[in-house]
Amino acid sequence: MWIQSCAGIGYLFGSISPVIKSSLNYNQRQLASLGVAKDLGDSVGFLAGSLSEILPLWGALLVGAVQNLVGYGWVWLVVTGRAPVMPLWALLPHQKMCILIFIGNNGETYFNTVALVSCVQNFPKSRGPVVGNTKRLCWIKPVGGHRQVRPSDVTSFTFVYSVCLLLAAYLMGVMLLEDLVDLSHTVESPEVIFSELEDEKPKEVDLLPASERQKRIAQLQAKLFQAAAEGAVRVKRRRGPHRGEDFTLMQALIKADFWLIFFSLLLGSGSGLTVIDNLGQMSQSLGYDHAHIFVSMISIWNFLGRVGGGYFSEIIVRDYAYPRPVAMAIAQLVMAVGHIFFAFGWPGAMYVGTLLIGVGYGAHWAIVPAAASELFGLKKFGALYNFLTLANPAGSLVFSGLIASSIYDREAEKQAHGNNYLIQNSGSIFPGMFGPNEPLKCEGSVCYFLTSMIMSGFCIVAVVLSMILVHRTKIVYSNLYGKSRG
Repeated sequence: MWIQSCAGIGYLFGSISPVIKSSLNYNQRQLASLGVAKDLGDSVGFLAGSLSEILPLWGALLVGAVQNLVGYGWVWLVVTGRAPVMPLWALLPHQKMCILIFIGNNGETYFNTVALVSCVQNFPKSRGPVVGNTKRLCWIKPVGGHRQVRPSDVTSFTFVYSVCLLLAAYLMGVMLLEDLVDLSHTVESPEVIFSELEDEKPKEVDLLPASERQKRIAQLQAKLFQAAAEGAVRVKRRRGPHRGEDFTLMQALIKADFWLIFFSLLLGSGSGLTVIDNLGQMSQSLGYDHAHIFVSMISIWNFLGRVGGGYFSEIIVRDYAYPRPVAMAIAQLVMAVGHIFFAFGWPGAMYVGTLLIGVGYGAHWAIVPAAASELFGLKKFGALYNFLTLANPAGSLVFSGLIASSIYDREAEKQAHGNNYLIQNSGSIFPGMFGPNEPLKCEGSVCYFLTSMIMSGFCIVAVVLSMILVHRTKIVYSNLYGKSRG
């Protein structure tokens, strides 16, 4: 958890982006490309996963720390004018900055891989709370580990939850005051030759003691062999694992359930990340001068979403044996409402919008890793998780890099032309106050109205995808958690 507390520098982008934009004279499209590079760096963790299997844990963390220091350290030097941009003469200046931000933010993947994979393997019986507890501390700063399966410690988890909730409440109270005054059960079924044996065996077999169950399964195998030899049944060879067993990445990539998770995550989490990356410009367009307040607020709501998402999804699967992705559908519905608040720019919309988007976005990253480990196993969880995280930059590229930035620049140009027209007709003695080198700025809810409505619609599509996944995986969760309820 404390390692994760050092892996949240990427969430500060919404606060520092206005400074980068004004210092380097970027337009919104160029600034959006920096955000996409940041998101891509945070999500491309294949190298981190590979090195974590070779290097000791401290070695992988050291690599991540060096990348973070070099990347963001050079960005700071460039923005403050203490150093030039990297001498990559074949690239444009903002493309060089993209490389620096990618390198800096890619360091977070080492922290995430080491912390998350180790914790999920060590606490397989409480995946939701563990993922929520591990992933939530990324907000504070705005593979294969040792396997030691430990029983769930409810008291410890409750204590950690309480401390973090008190910390979040304290920070939220302080920020609001300042603003007003000035979280494995895998199906360990025996290896069988025929898939029919696993699918068609009597349900009461699972309730027998282990020795008796093995004996009954062996008898069923013998009967299938005999029936196949007599031509009574058509033998179908097993082709890969069933849902709930250990998958490799290549085996998961041909499963519809995996792609339902990916695209649902892309639409839901990607739209939330777009808000986080553009929060500085969104707050300025609605007349707020201190963007860092909303960056801090959405980080805290993000934290609470990770805590609440993991805990809520754990209640769903433990108490009701219902598929965990239903919690993701609820989170996406909450985000759809949050985007509507941003679209219309009602009074207090920034406060309500950051609450709904932050909670919904954070919940994704407590629910998705746990659901992926339940459906596709823990053996190759590092590779599966790092592939799923690619949904983040993919969503950011579509929503922020293509949609939000284009609409913002178009509206800003309209307003700039209108201002120039007024200046020319009024015969102003200050014609240079809107010079050609002045970054374009957009004011009013119109800047992000269309973008927010589009993202709200895509969140509804994500809800549909999540509910399809819920329908397809009911039997899996019933097998995983139904018997433990009894």
